[in-house]
Amino acid sequence: MTARFEPPAVQDNPTGWGPNTIPSQYKDMPYQPFSKSDRIGKVADWTGVTYSDRRHTNKYASQFQGGQQYSYYHEEDESSFQLVDTSRTTRPMYGRGRGRGNFRGRWNSVKPMQSNQMQVLSKAQKIKERNRLMQVQKWQKQNAGRVNYQRQAPIKSREASVTVKPDWTVIEEMDFPRLSKLALPNIDDPKDLIQAGSLEYYDKTYEKVNVKTEKPLQRIDRIFHTVTTVDDPIIRRLVKSETEANVFVTDSILSTLMCATRSAYSWDIVVEKINNKVFFDKRENTEFDLLTVSETSTEPPQDEGNSLNSPRNLALEATFINHNFSQQVLKMGEDRYKFPEDNPFHDPDEEGEVCSVGYRYRKWSLGNNLVLVCRCEVDAIQQGTNNDPQFLNIKALNEWDSRHSGGIDWRQKLDQQKGAVLANELKSNNCKLGKWTVQAILAGVDYIKFGYVTRYNVKDSGRHVILGMQQFKPTDFAQQINLNMDNAWGIVRCILDIVMQKKDGKYLIVKDPNKALLRLYDIPDNTFDSEDSEDSSDEDGDLDAPLRA
Repeated sequence: MTARFEPPAVQDNPTGWGPNTIPSQYKDMPYQPFSKSDRIGKVADWTGVTYSDRRHTNKYASQFQGGQQYSYYHEEDESSFQLVDTSRTTRPMYGRGRGRGNFRGRWNSVKPMQSNQMQVLSKAQKIKERNRLMQVQKWQKQNAGRVNYQRQAPIKSREASVTVKPDWTVIEEMDFPRLSKLALPNIDDPKDLIQAGSLEYYDKTYEKVNVKTEKPLQRIDRIFHTVTTVDDPIIRRLVKSETEANVFVTDSILSTLMCATRSAYSWDIVVEKINNKVFFDKRENTEFDLLTVSETSTEPPQDEGNSLNSPRNLALEATFINHNFSQQVLKMGEDRYKFPEDNPFHDPDEEGEVCSVGYRYRKWSLGNNLVLVCRCEVDAIQQGTNNDPQFLNIKALNEWDSRHSGGIDWRQKLDQQKGAVLANELKSNNCKLGKWTVQAILAGVDYIKFGYVTRYNVKDSGRHVILGMQQFKPTDFAQQINLNMDNAWGIVRCILDIVMQKKDGKYLIVKDPNKALLRLYDIPDNTFDSEDSEDSSDEDGDLDAPLRA
């Protein structure tokens, strides 16, 4: 009997070839695609890194890449699972047999000592270890005092220069980024109206002073007047004679406004508008005329109370140094260069000698019907190459403690690296140097001379020595310190435009103590009048009372 042939059931697959259903015996069985052209390596390659030779990396690789069909997945908690690294650690480059001579493999031949074994040191090793510990202790002592200087202390919240009253109204807030973008170009040269006072000649022997031939700073008892705008008799006269002038100010007040964007400390300026004329003034008995120290430093002085290096005591010291230094470098006792008019603030009955100072009352046209009159100060005079007179402004840069003011010791650096010393001063006293430069440009002096004065002893603020001199042309120095007079005049014009739109009255410009911001307040007309009445009864507090060096 012949075998019976039963043909299998053929499945129709309209979308391709092959079966379209899975037989029951192959159900739920993982499948990894392969190609007949793939080379067969090991039957089971669990690591995937069997072929470490780069030439054979892809020799046995499938064209379908490795699948995840046979990967193991643990569905329970894996918090107790840890991966153990069983790969071999690579040896360092040295010691691989590439050394010279007997050095082959020396560094790696020594086995590390087990931690549970005691190390026995020889006598020589004990001495070496003891010396090492002594050196470490020495370094720790040397660096102990430097740690505090490297850590930047947080800057304390400063107080405002004036207490803002509840009845004061904020008219305008001017932030420094906007002010720094202002510009008023093409300001014409000023016109001299009146010149008063007398000047002494500069002593050129001080040009030879250096660190090795330092000179002690002397105390010179002379009178320095710091009269504000409305109390100046010549300005009162010019208000009547110069009918077109409608803005009156002194150089110290004007330079503060022009360099407002450089300032960090708080200050305030009184603005009085009377009959469409504007007077910029300062309050009585304030620290407006004191010179700031390290105002723009990354770590400004923050000592409080009667500390030698508190901001107020440093400002008093800097002002004291400038008064004495500006007179010491002159030929005292000789004939003076006299301006047409006498010093308007000198009282013949007053005891004491008036300092060498000249006042130049100058007029600028700012456009928009604004004509500004400013009282500018000149400190001294010298003979030029053709015996022509050259006006000077003399200022003193003072060092108080190099460890707290940039880390540059003047006695070591000044003679060889005077530029580095000046750059550090520009960083720490950017506002003060800017105001000095503006005052020199406004006064029209030929040169501005800087003296370098330091403490005789870092812990004594009463004795100082002169270490050197340096001079610049004001316009050239302004370029070096990135001072733009177009921007300076733009700030003044911006403030004047705001004030001119307001009614007659009294206003106050205040620099915010902790923000880069100016505020313009509308204040009552009798503000600060109570202070005036109290001060008038006290002769020592009178504004006209001069400062003595």
